[in-house]
Amino acid sequence: MKRDSRLSSVLHALLHMAEREVPMTSGDLAKCLGTNPVVVRRTMGFLRDAGIVASDRGHAGGWRITADLNTISLRQLHDALGEPALFAVGNRNEAPECLVEQTVNAALDQSFAEAEALLLARFGEITLSDLTADFSMRYAALLKQKEP
Repeated sequence: MKRDSRLSSVLHALLHMAEREVPMTSGDLAKCLGTNPVVVRRTMGFLRDAGIVASDRGHAGGWRITADLNTISLRQLHDALGEPALFAVGNRNEAPECLVEQTVNAALDQSFAEAEALLLARFGEITLSDLTADFSMRYAALLKQKEP
């Protein structure tokens, strides 16, 4: 099963956008993400619909963050992307007749539900401003390492 990397891509794009004072075009973001501008527009459209970003047309146009970085959580971004599946593992058969497989499914379903609830709760605690602060710290440390 292919992993859904949209949340990771969106976070990557938003951190680049947060560092800029001017909007970023879909082409600029596509270069940062190593993808196609059409993919960027499609994905950013979900965030626009959620009121997190806006896009402007024209010469000075592009995508810009409209939401407060202190209030936007990873959970809100996950929800804006349509709540993609968090795990690539699952039951072999969702409606088995075999009692053994029903037992296995019950155990796995409970475990998956508990793990997903925990992960989504953690996503709710992490904001974009937390990520920008971490990036700034890492960047400052990198610059310090490069000093003569």
